Amino acid sequence: MSKARLIITAITVENRSQADVARQYGVSPSWVSKLMARWRTDGDAALEPRSRKPHTRPDATPTAIVDTIIGLRHELASQGLDAGADTIGWHLEHRHRITVSRATIYRILRRNGLIKPEPRKKPKSSYIRFQADLPNETWQADFTHHRLADGTDTEILTWLDDHSRYALSVTAHQPVTGPDVVTTFQAATKRYGTPFSTLTDNGMVFTTRFARGGHSSRNGLENELARHGVQQKNSRPNHPTTCGKVERFQQTLKRWLRAQPPADTLHELQHQLDTFVTHYNHRRPHRSLPGRTVPAIAYNTRPKARPDTTTTPQHRVRHDRVNEGAVTLRINGQLHHIGLGRPLNGTRIILLIHDLDVRVIHATTGELLRQLTINPNRRYHGTGRPPGLPWTPQNKSPEP
Repeated sequence: MSKARLIITAITVENRSQADVARQYGVSPSWVSKLMARWRTDGDAALEPRSRKPHTRPDATPTAIVDTIIGLRHELASQGLDAGADTIGWHLEHRHRITVSRATIYRILRRNGLIKPEPRKKPKSSYIRFQADLPNETWQADFTHHRLADGTDTEILTWLDDHSRYALSVTAHQPVTGPDVVTTFQAATKRYGTPFSTLTDNGMVFTTRFARGGHSSRNGLENELARHGVQQKNSRPNHPTTCGKVERFQQTLKRWLRAQPPADTLHELQHQLDTFVTHYNHRRPHRSLPGRTVPAIAYNTRPKARPDTTTTPQHRVRHDRVNEGAVTLRINGQLHHIGLGRPLNGTRIILLIHDLDVRVIHATTGELLRQLTINPNRRYHGTGRPPGLPWTPQNKSPEP
């Protein structure tokens, strides 16, 4: 039995005075008077502990600001944009000239059931975080899948600046091919300059280092990067966090796309991508940037890194065998057929490749069989001899 019930019982049943009961139980007479007044008004409910919470809070967030925070949450979320406490705080400061702490915004959102508390995560301090010091120091690239309104599969290819998170190129394809990667890279370099390095995963459109033959046969992007002295970096297999910035960008992009009407065509999807990139680069505050600025400011306020032009382009050495009078070579993602003549069918050869310059050597005798410069606009490169003239060591005529 609680002390309050004992005091009330002693006064009401034993008809003892309040002062006498207060002395017996070691409490003040004023407290006993208040207890009896509550009991006469509320009955047994007066015996339950009362909250010590104050009736008024002068420091409470004004209702108008609370409504603004909730309104921003609904507005941003309905557009598929980030609607966390940090982003809402940025919009309050820049759009409404109101400063509210992140903790206060979080409590308001949680109190109104707009967010669910997440389990404790691994602390950010435990991660090894890398960020390029300058714009164009590293460009990350990746592609992700997306479906049109009729269920048609498409792929979205992204080039992202590592330092500023600036979206350099975001394009829709059906699907992404090696030439698409080269074309978008060339367009980005024409607009923003050539980067010092690139960082991608090990997809075949980015690298052939895990393909059959390994480094002996580079693809289009690898040739393009080597031609401009750009260092190529690739993530470890099954380690997507290495390219985490472009992966996170794609997550943000796809959340925004889910909030839009599904595109019917690839052209409509590209229009949506262009709209998002404009908003992302110029109007959306980024939590990972100093002062939560927008990527465009972070990209344009620092000098740009440049490729190391002192790097000597690498040669490729490839061992092959003549088949049907020719040998096939992949350059810039395109297959080129180099004619050598049917009398050489089955002959083992060595190709010495330096960018577009190719020398074909007999693997056994070391004889130079063919020397030419690949024309990127041609798929088939004939033997270089007049029609009808049979192949002999004396009449082979190398192309210039």
